[in-house]
Amino acid sequence: MPNRTTGTILVTGATGTIGRAVVDQLVRRGADVRALVRDPAKAALPAGVAVVPGDLLDVESLRRAFAGASTLFLLNAVAADEVTQALIALNVAKEAGIRRVVYLSVIHSDVYVNVPHFAGKFGVERMIEAMGFEATILRPAYFMSNEHTIKDVVLQHGIYPMPIGAKGLAMVDERDLAEVAALALLRRAQAEGPIPCERINVVGPETLTGEAVARIWSEVLGRPVAYGGDDTVGFERTLQAFMPGWMAYDMRLMAERFLTDGMVPEPGDVARLTALLGRPLRTYRDRAAAIAAA
Repeated sequence: MPNRTTGTILVTGATGTIGRAVVDQLVRRGADVRALVRDPAKAALPAGVAVVPGDLLDVESLRRAFAGASTLFLLNAVAADEVTQALIALNVAKEAGIRRVVYLSVIHSDVYVNVPHFAGKFGVERMIEAMGFEATILRPAYFMSNEHTIKDVVLQHGIYPMPIGAKGLAMVDERDLAEVAALALLRRAQAEGPIPCERINVVGPETLTGEAVARIWSEVLGRPVAYGGDDTVGFERTLQAFMPGWMAYDMRLMAERFLTDGMVPEPGDVARLTALLGRPLRTYRDRAAAIAAA
């Protein structure tokens, strides 16, 4: 039987990797879902999802999309105007009477203070609290899905090229993240009264260094894969070939914080997520094996 929900859950970023998975999780649980998308003709979302055209910088489209919704999933892609997008969305949501928000931030947003998209997300977190929303702030670690972008280097050249360092990243499977997000949205949508604001670190089951990731790939492929090292300058140059310079520099600054700080869970994070999902978290080894098999 579908779960009882209070009103409509509006999902932004609904056609991206994370947003689409959140929509799928909500639909499976019987939620009333509305999706904000740029091009409804290309959305291809599940039957029953109300698709609304709009953009986070188009205020009138947001007013139409937010009208009558009770709960908001706010996801912003990394963009030069990411903070502006988020603050416009929050203000329009408040005008529309939406009190309940689940926001996709990032782990250590308050630690990586010099990294633009981390610092921006931390600013949005603070605005969510200051504006009086009933909010769950999700702080995921590095997404395993990023590994699809470097698979050819691993598979064809035997090099793991991401400069993730020796502190370790608690890489998270985006499907686990989407399920945590859906459960947080449903908990708020179904609540009889206010639920205090909360932050949840969303991590994977293990914290992996560059050398550890290379070993996993070596075992999965049955041939040597080497860690490419900690060259963040070279990393920036590589990224400049397929993204704007400001974004490549942002990613370099993030990688430098990988080296100095890592993305290490707090005590209890893994146990909390495992209990919430009622199953073990998905592993990096399984993702690597799936990429290799494909």
